[in-house]
Amino acid sequence: MNEQQMKVAREALIDWLKDPRELGKVPSKIECAGTFELHDMIYYIFKYKKGLLGKWLIGVSGGFEGDSLELCGHMFSEMQEYREAMAQEDAIKLVETVRSYWIKRAEDAEKNKENPGSFINFVLLKEAKWDKNLLIKALAEDWKISDEDDSAEMAEDEYPDIFVMKYQGYMITVSLIDTPVPGGEAEAYAQRNIRWKDAVEVTKSHKAHLMVAVLGGGKDPKVAGELLVKTVASCCKSADVLGIYGSEIVFQPEFYLEFVEMMKQGMFPLFNLVWFGLYKTDKGFSGYTSGLAAFGKDEIEVIDSQANPNDLAEFLSDIANYVLEYDVTLRDGETIGFSAEQKLPISRSQGVMVQGMSLKIGF
Repeated sequence: MNEQQMKVAREALIDWLKDPRELGKVPSKIECAGTFELHDMIYYIFKYKKGLLGKWLIGVSGGFEGDSLELCGHMFSEMQEYREAMAQEDAIKLVETVRSYWIKRAEDAEKNKENPGSFINFVLLKEAKWDKNLLIKALAEDWKISDEDDSAEMAEDEYPDIFVMKYQGYMITVSLIDTPVPGGEAEAYAQRNIRWKDAVEVTKSHKAHLMVAVLGGGKDPKVAGELLVKTVASCCKSADVLGIYGSEIVFQPEFYLEFVEMMKQGMFPLFNLVWFGLYKTDKGFSGYTSGLAAFGKDEIEVIDSQANPNDLAEFLSDIANYVLEYDVTLRDGETIGFSAEQKLPISRSQGVMVQGMSLKIGF
């Protein structure tokens, strides 16, 4: 057994169990109960207790490629009783359950790329209340957006928690949901926002959310994305907002609104619609985009770059902006560069930090 790997797997499972939608705390006791290989990856079986006098429960964490200390994120438990004789069989079922979930997410990501122009954000609220009329006023005054068939007024009495508007062939909807985003999903993605120190704690405190959607109906996805950002910004005037969850990240409201102001100067709201994530590896720094799929484009990743983080982030944003501004489709086997001399190789393969396939650029 690789002791270092086991410790990484143990800490990852503990972090997962601490989520308020799961166990909600650190288990009182946790022990490694074995290891196994599945789908060419290494997994660790753990038994843990909710309380000191409770029964042992089973969990699994992995998977690792060879001796790597980077796990793919398969941490899961259904709070079932640990059965020593059936431990490996039960753990394999847990892995297959979580793999099926992520495979489905990957399939959904591919479908989004085939049908671009539909966007969804979740506006996280302190309380389950908002002012729909203030939202309508903000859309009209700040962005000159008003309903074309009076559907917003028609829905006012019958559906007080739902806003629907048709504008230039796009459908805009806002719905108040009197619960947190289910499954601890927002909290999980808040961990990615290394630029917001309190992202996870603030996200955990949300009690309700507004689901904001813009349906493009096959029209220009860039216009649909701009409409989403304008609607979310207007929602921030009509409710007490803690964060904005979209593009598999939770944005700090101040960060989000700062880039909204730039849109008023004629700039495309790239940083509201695409997240540029960075993380350190044993060989340097890696980065990825999250949000290009909604425009019908592959997400982009740079793996194990020797560039400094600022240069890497700037490179990713420049490439993403180029792809969207000129509607470029990058392809496997091509090269790209910002000068005649720069020829960076492009390959397309299974995503590392993103769902589905992604473009890897050697930077």
